[in-house]
Amino acid sequence: MSTPHHEKNNTPYRESDSARWAPEPDKRPGRTAFQRDRARVLHSAALRRLAGKTQVVTPGSAPDEEEPDGGSPAWDASPRTRLTHSLECAQVGRELGAALGCDPDLVEAACLAHDLGHPPFGHNGEKVLDEFAKDCGGFEGNAQSLRLLTRLEPKRFVPGASGEPESVGLNLTRAALDAATKYPWPRGAHPTDPGSPKFGVYEDDLPVFAWVRQGAPGHRRCFEAQVMDWSDDVAYSVHDLEDGLHAGHLDPNQLLAEPERREVFGVALRRYAPPGTAEEELAEALDRLLDQEWWPHGYDGSAIAQARLKDATSQLIGRFCLAAENATREAYGTGRLTRYAAELVVPRAARLECAVLKAVADLYVMQRPAQERVRADQRIVLTELAERLSAGAPDGFDPQFRALYAAAADDSARRRVVVDQIASLTDASARRLHARLTAKRR
Repeated sequence: MSTPHHEKNNTPYRESDSARWAPEPDKRPGRTAFQRDRARVLHSAALRRLAGKTQVVTPGSAPDEEEPDGGSPAWDASPRTRLTHSLECAQVGRELGAALGCDPDLVEAACLAHDLGHPPFGHNGEKVLDEFAKDCGGFEGNAQSLRLLTRLEPKRFVPGASGEPESVGLNLTRAALDAATKYPWPRGAHPTDPGSPKFGVYEDDLPVFAWVRQGAPGHRRCFEAQVMDWSDDVAYSVHDLEDGLHAGHLDPNQLLAEPERREVFGVALRRYAPPGTAEEELAEALDRLLDQEWWPHGYDGSAIAQARLKDATSQLIGRFCLAAENATREAYGTGRLTRYAAELVVPRAARLECAVLKAVADLYVMQRPAQERVRADQRIVLTELAERLSAGAPDGFDPQFRALYAAAADDSARRRVVVDQIASLTDASARRLHARLTAKRR
């Protein structure tokens, strides 16, 4: 029998944290259960597919047709994708988690896995699939991640009730699946807002979710999931700002002008700031950042400017992580903080600064007119793709989803398979499949 992870490393993790839905022996002595989890996510096809999924700017997209100054388009040929974001989130999370006493491989595995369920075209695609799936439980990228990790990603099979092999996905440990669960509740069960669109599990997947959450206190997120979530916020708020500057979509001097500042604060209040935030608080948060000696007050694309910008991103990440680390240590002391022994404490000032950065990227990158035209086209592509896959099934399905469609018990289950198939596609493969299926109908 393999030695439990907690015994090999004298860690605060329990044997039940290292349990897998389908028990299996260790392959190689000396490797921990959480190291295996990290390796499984890192080597998964689902993680590789994130290279072709939208983060903010669509991978491989053309530059804007015309820049406001009439010159040549400013365009970064290598914007961040869901994959690069996930890798950067994993680096941030691994170091922050380790500083607080978490198993670093466990936190890294959760960070690598947190976006696996996102469909083509990012949050734009998520909205289309949620509308299409409204009769079978809706769509949510985080719930799709759990479904992928526990069912769809081919890695481990066990005998099913019918005697046929049944997938258990990557068969990660209980602690890894829990750490990757940002919203530990089903649809409509948000602890403070039942109408929230955010949830972490579909009805189909409640049995494994109940197993994952065994012993968990209500809807509370485990400590590692909180570290993952803050690392996600830090990584994308900072790097989206960096990408916007690189691409020429943002002039830092705009953040000194009152009309532009009020627009930023309006976006932050609507989408990113904690409840009860006043505009004056956001102004103070932005001014704190602008007052830092490393803040990028100008950017011309030169090597020196690129180095200064990279230093600014490092300073911001360190600022946000140290704020959370110091505040959490002040609250809980110097011991190892894991699972349900603590809450991550993020000071309000840090959350407001992070919210302002998100709003800046939202306003100057995501809300550009050219991006809205792209998003409108993406919605058409996914809507038509879902309709044609449903009407012509199983034509257009990958072999894996063709088999799942054939085995589906009813119309609701079949619609869920259509959703699973589309969610597995990259931006480019969704467009190719759409083009093939629409050409057949002409």
